[in-house]
This record gives sequence, C-alpha cells and structure tokens, in this order.
Amino acid sequence: MQDLARRLALLVLSTALGWRPTSRRMAAPRIVMSALSPPRHVVMKFGGSSVANAERVSHVAELIASQMAEEGTLPAVVLSAMGKTTNCIIAAGERALEGRVDVSEIRSLHLESLAALELPISTGAEVRGLLRDLESLLDGVSMVRELTPRTKDLIVSFGERMSCRVLAATLSKIGVPAVPCDAWTLGVRTKGMFGDSVVDEACYPEVARSISDLFSQGQVPIVTGFIGHDADGRVATLGRGGSDLTATVLGAAFGFDEVQVWKDVDGMMTADPRVVRAALPVPFVTYEEAAELAYFGAQVLHPISMQPALRAGVPVRVKNSYNPTHCGTLIAEEATIKERRSVAPLVTAITSKRHVTVIDVVSLRMLGSHGFLARVFDVLARDRVSVDVVATSEVSVSLSLDEEQSLSPAALEELSEIAQVELKHDRSIVSFVGDGSRSTELIAQVFAVLAANDLRVEMISQGASKVNVAIVVQDDQAELALNLIHGCFFGAPLPATCGGLAVGELAPGLNASAVAA
Repeated sequence: MQDLARRLALLVLSTALGWRPTSRRMAAPRIVMSALSPPRHVVMKFGGSSVANAERVSHVAELIASQMAEEGTLPAVVLSAMGKTTNCIIAAGERALEGRVDVSEIRSLHLESLAALELPISTGAEVRGLLRDLESLLDGVSMVRELTPRTKDLIVSFGERMSCRVLAATLSKIGVPAVPCDAWTLGVRTKGMFGDSVVDEACYPEVARSISDLFSQGQVPIVTGFIGHDADGRVATLGRGGSDLTATVLGAAFGFDEVQVWKDVDGMMTADPRVVRAALPVPFVTYEEAAELAYFGAQVLHPISMQPALRAGVPVRVKNSYNPTHCGTLIAEEATIKERRSVAPLVTAITSKRHVTVIDVVSLRMLGSHGFLARVFDVLARDRVSVDVVATSEVSVSLSLDEEQSLSPAALEELSEIAQVELKHDRSIVSFVGDGSRSTELIAQVFAVLAANDLRVEMISQGASKVNVAIVVQDDQAELALNLIHGCFFGAPLPATCGGLAVGELAPGLNASAVAA
C-alpha cells in the first residue's frame, strides 16, 4: 500500500505541476514533463451494481487507485446511485403519493456502508443531510399528494449525490485525493423535458474548464451521473441509462483519451449470454455498430450515450469491474477499428428485442395513394409513438413498436379511416450488426438457416447506416433463431440443422481468424 501511495503521489504531482492533455476542444498546449511521464486522462464510469454495497465500493476504490498507479491514468469518475437506490427512491415517491413516507431501506444501505467503510464523520454528516432533505421532499409530496416530473427528478438525484460522497471519501482514505462533484457544479446543463433531458453542448467549454481546474489542483473528480441543471438551475435527469451519457459528455467536452464504462460483463458479446450460452466477447466495435446493438436490445450501453463520443472521436471501452485485467470492448471510429481487426467479420454481433408489436397498415386506395406514408407517420407523431423497424411498399407499411409503446384508440381509429390496420402482438426483433457492404451474403445465410428449421420471417428491414439488418419473428421462436444464427456465424455448436451445415461447422466465407476477430 505504501508503494501504491507513492506512485499515486507522483501521478498527482505531475498534474499539479502543470501538465495538461491535448483537448480536442480546448487545444491546450501539451507540456511534457521530463522527469515524470504525463498521465493518461480517462473517464471511468461505474454503474449501480458496481457500487451496490460497502464491499463493492471498496473494490471500485481499489480498482481506481490501481489503474492510476499501475497504468498512469488520471481519471474523472462518473457514478450511478448505489445498487437499487434509484428504484427505491422512485418507489418511495409513489408511496408518498399515498401518504406514506419511508426511506428506511435507502437510509440503511448508506449508513451501513458508511460504518463498514469507516468513513469520516464529515462524510456521514453530508450523507445524513442529504437523507434528511430527501425525506423532507417526500413529506411535501405526501402532504400535497402530487409528484410532478420536476419534483421526481429532484428526489431521484439524491441517489447519485450520496454515492459520489461515499466513493470520494473511500478514495481519499486510501490516498487518492478525490472530491465529490454534483454534475451541475462542473457546468453540465440540460435542456428538454424533465425525466428525459439531454445535455446542451453549449456547456462543453465550461465543463472542460472545470475539469481542468480540478486536475490542476491534483484532485480526482467523482461526478454524479444521470443528472444536471437546466437553464433555470433546476435539477433534471437524463433518463434511464443517462450515466453513460454523462460519461461520454465529459469525454467529449474535455477531450479525454478514453471513456471507460465499467460493467459486470467482459465488454460487449456476440449475443446475450443469457440466451446464447456460446456467446463470445467482441473486442472491437465501431460507434455505429455499438449504437445499433444498444438500440436493438444489447444492455451494455445506452443508445444515446454513443453520440457525444462519436461526434468528438473519443474512444469508449467497456470493461468488467469484476475482471479488470480483461481488455473489454473498444468502441471507436471505423478507421481505428479496421486497423485493429485482422479480418472484418461478416457479423459483429446479434441481438434481439422481445415482446414487440407489429402493425401492418395497407392503404384502402391501393395503387397511387399519394401521401399515404406521410399521413401514417403524421398520426404516429401526434400520438408520440416511436417506431423501431419499418418496411414499406407503395400501398402498405409494416412497423414495429416496443413493449413500452402502444397506439391510442384514437390513433387506431384515424389510421383505420385510410387503411386496413392489423396488430400482431408477441413478436421479436432479431438484429444483425456487421459489414453492411456484404448484407446480401448475410441475408442469404440467415434465410437459409431459418428456412431449414421452419422458422418464418414476418418482416425484414435494413437501416440507412447499412450496418444493421433486422428481421421480425414470433416471440416463441426468437431464442431458437438467435442460437441457430449465432451458431452459423460464430462456429458454435448448433441445437439443430443449420442451413445444411454440420453441427459446429463454420458458415461459408468464415474462417477461424474471422471468428476470433
């Protein structure tokens, strides 16, 4: 531990003496220290499961310290609420609407963690103060029997604010000069609706200056994910999964060398390992591939979180906090990924989205129905419905809605005035992300696999990005379809015949190096 503390001190000293990274936005001069190697600046984001209790908080603190000492990184840490705290706070808000105020579960987790970690009295006072403020807000909700989106965002923010103080104190205890930072104190500003805000990119210069100031003081910022302030100084949340977005926003604003998203899996996989037991780690993925995989069901990253990193060209790496030596998955620009891959795979990964509804809309006028599609999508827009997959012809359109979306009776009635409308429930989207230039080859193999096993495709669509092809099958066939197709593209044993291939045989055009890539 003494050696670790010495190396941490040297790392912090190198920054305090004036070394700065080359920021993509700030264009600050790079001052190379002659005696000390310049640190590598990274964002390290940890989700709730990574800091679920005192033991996990201690593990994350040691992980951060070891990364700093052994790899020469100087991080900004983005943190989610501890464990299931966000869910507990939301449940507490719902109870308050019924006149019952109870934060005992939230209080127990945090106070027990403070005691187990033996943190300073000052940290305990901060956390207890936040718990009192949370309880007071819930008392107000209980009295007026109203929980507005604005108030809900405010109460939800307490989870991240408490976890950051716990981790910062834990790091300070082992020699890392960490400071808790509510995101708005760094300048993170939001716009849009409460509960689903986005970060205003106009705040990037202020965020960059704030982080630079903290680094120049030799401090490691522990930043609340998921939250910010709107233009009027009110707390607003970025929606579920928003902590990933906070991490990539910081990465883009300051120009970090890398954004590391620490999860409980070894990066992205070729398929969901809970469904496909033969799933393999994916070492390299482009931004576009990662965004498509996230949107169509992969749970590793939030889809919107890719955008700031993509626009700024900041690499993102998904790593496992339970297995920190694993290289994880690197997400970067296409040119960078091509350099890393020995062979470009036909399919990078396969994912699925279950329990979707397919809506078939066929024009009553048949041919020559000018403006038909425009009218259909106008109805959807006014009903605030977001569509996943679309397939069209001159007189019809098929589209899918996920399980959280549904058309109102009024919208269905309006569509029925211009078309025959059929709703098909209990469907699944199976999405293949990979080499868009070889989509014909991909589709041919997929259809051969499914036809050989009597699985029917009800809809097919290729995205404008060309890296994604999606099909729709019945829910009860989705798991078999995933395993069959994964077996063909990645050479794993198959549960049945697969388009004429022997069990375990690679699909045509694949080889061992492609699978390994």
